[in-house]
Amino acid sequence: MRIAQLAPLAESVPPKLYGGTERVISWLVNELIDLGHDVTLFASGDSSTKAKLHPVWPRALRLGRRGVDPNAACAMMIEAIAERARDFDVIHSHVDWLPLPVLSRTGVPFLTTMHGRLDLPGLSDVIGTFYRARFVSISDNQRRPLPDANWITTIPHGLPKDLFRPSYEPGSYLAFLGRLTAEKGPEAAIRIARAVRMPLRIAAKIPRSETAYFKKKLEPEIDGEKIQLVGEVDEVRKQPFLAGAAALLFPIDWPEPFGLVMIEAMACGTPVIAYRSGSVPEVVEDGVTGFIVESEEQAIEAVKEAARLDRRKVRARFDARFLASRMAREYESRYRELTFQA
Repeated sequence: MRIAQLAPLAESVPPKLYGGTERVISWLVNELIDLGHDVTLFASGDSSTKAKLHPVWPRALRLGRRGVDPNAACAMMIEAIAERARDFDVIHSHVDWLPLPVLSRTGVPFLTTMHGRLDLPGLSDVIGTFYRARFVSISDNQRRPLPDANWITTIPHGLPKDLFRPSYEPGSYLAFLGRLTAEKGPEAAIRIARAVRMPLRIAAKIPRSETAYFKKKLEPEIDGEKIQLVGEVDEVRKQPFLAGAAALLFPIDWPEPFGLVMIEAMACGTPVIAYRSGSVPEVVEDGVTGFIVESEEQAIEAVKEAARLDRRKVRARFDARFLASRMAREYESRYRELTFQA
């Protein structure tokens, strides 16, 4: 099949540092090509891909020139796919809502994978307007705010099998990986680590909008010894960071749509200790790949129990559930269904 993939322009595909959605798109594209499909990726010009790259903006917006209007870049994306829509059998958008008016009028089958939270005002009105548009969720929980959307399936994310090497040795510290925002729970992670008297290493992006939060709430707690900030990590540095941890702390306080870091940790054999929120019960198998907890007190006890989990079994469950090859085959089936129905 001739498949178009529309990627967000905030990061390159794959991203240089932080960027879960763009990383997943990169893996999906590569797997689809390995399955024999002709894939064109609409993305920033600094992307690197096995697909045919259609650069719609010179450089990823977050690491590019400041002051660029993201709406201008998105307009270029929409125009590019509008001009080339008939070149494809199916169009797969990862760009949320803005392309829907154009995609709905091309006559080419399309679907949209939603990667973010959906409990925001006004989204039900969009769903009502584009009631024929087909959507894919990345967890069943993600759908809950918009039950009337035309959901055709849930497809959990997947990683390439050989991306991370597992470690079966007990880790020596706790890990936190993600954005440094209150909803991701870095303050709770610090408190949990201090309570169990284990070092905490934080590999995280500090969004510009969260600078004040970081300086007020987190920076005073980071001593460079027990609590260390190692900054953003790329794929090369992420593997030893996660593999060397006794557990990944995931004390989220928001409806997490998926939580890619959880399966990245599992790929390294590292158990996950996560709050019961959003997608967590769909990703973590309690007592097998980690522990699902309701409070800091339970998280503290879970850290003490993490060493008894079999890290080989953690990796085995990752292999059984969260490979990129599985993800690509599931999308391939949806593409075929759409083209058959067209």
